[in-house]
Amino acid sequence: MSQFRLVFRVHVIQRMFQRRVSEEEVKQVVSVGETIETYPEDKPFASRLMLGWSGSRPIHVVVADNVTAQEAIIITVYQPDAEEWEAGFKRRKCR
Repeated sequence: MSQFRLVFRVHVIQRMFQRRVSEEEVKQVVSVGETIETYPEDKPFASRLMLGWSGSRPIHVVVADNVTAQEAIIITVYQPDAEEWEAGFKRRKCR
């Protein structure tokens, strides 16, 4: 997706500010992070959950791919909660 233009909508910019996640951190996750879940049925575009790291801090980024427009739309970003995710933050804990 390196040729894709990143799109930051107002909602995600607000969440980034609230959660203290920088644009550079999001770009890093999208460029070198790992896709840990896919959501092919999402509308209007299939999306995916990516995991990346900023130092020792895990960051999850949800990205929707508009292939036609060659855009990677950033949906949300957050630091995963250790109470909800297994060690490594790649799998949700079973409830």
